[in-house]
Amino acid sequence: MDILYEGLKSKGFEMNKPNATFYLWVKVPRGTNSIEFVARLLKEAEVLCTPGVGFGNEGEGYVRFALTQSKEKIKEAVERIGRLNL
Repeated sequence: MDILYEGLKSKGFEMNKPNATFYLWVKVPRGTNSIEFVARLLKEAEVLCTPGVGFGNEGEGYVRFALTQSKEKIKEAVERIGRLNL
């Protein structure tokens, strides 16, 4: 959790750090929606997360990252996301 949270926060992403969960909800950048942002992450950074709108209208504007990968994979994902011009 800490690796993904701190890494994305250092890249300017907005999110609340949960106490205990396997997921991290992250606000998408301005000018996009959750589906567009997930598609961009997959295409340009080869990182997969879930669009928030899939969990209902209240989820729009967010994406959900699962924390089920190794620390090394999470660090790599943060690096790939950081290379994008967001």
